[in-house]
Amino acid sequence: MAGTLALTRAEIMRLFRNKRYFIFTVGFPVVLYLLVGKNVSATAYGISFAAYYMVAMATFGAFSGALTGNAQRIAQEKKDGWIRQLRLTPLPANGYVISKILVSMAITVPSIVIVLLLGRFYGHVHLAALWEWFAIAATIWFGATIFAALAVAIGYRFSPDQVQPIGILVYFVFAILGGLWFPLSGILGDIGKFTPTYDAVKIGSDVIGNTGVPAGLALGLVVWLGIFVALATWSVRATAETV
Repeated sequence: MAGTLALTRAEIMRLFRNKRYFIFTVGFPVVLYLLVGKNVSATAYGISFAAYYMVAMATFGAFSGALTGNAQRIAQEKKDGWIRQLRLTPLPANGYVISKILVSMAITVPSIVIVLLLGRFYGHVHLAALWEWFAIAATIWFGATIFAALAVAIGYRFSPDQVQPIGILVYFVFAILGGLWFPLSGILGDIGKFTPTYDAVKIGSDVIGNTGVPAGLALGLVVWLGIFVALATWSVRATAETV
């Protein structure tokens, strides 16, 4: 476990020096919230648009950081032989995968915290209790691990040139259907209810609206995590002889 944690710390330090990470996981959500969040006088999911968009943009940054950048790095490290070299060290067989998931859990924290603070002090989103802020942040943070697992699955299965368009396409589908940019209705809205992005945003919206969180939403996140973890496990085992 010590080797896994050491690798995790090294990865985190490297990513925090990566300007591209901050642009896509922090910069984009912040800019979008500044441009749209407080300037739309409407409601979504029973709460103000500023509150809804705060949850949506925090989710956007966290999930994007967990999926697109992570998948690209895994694919590149596989191509460069870094994963093969790690197998010659005392690192446990699953240490690399665990490290990537832990790194994702760590690097998504800034985007979540910054956007929530922006919602509070710029969007004037007021919650009745402090625990509600932590509940929203924890939901988004847990949801990010779902896409961290998917990043492992994609990164192991495809080359770096293939990973970027695949990752972006997959993420855009989940972002749009999940209502991260704007709430959906009609057929697309009904389809979107089966996505983890929708579950995360709706849980946060329900916490803000004090309407009670349906157990099905939380269960949906757990089910999606199980699906992507299983997919990641299959991808790692399927490519074990070629990595």
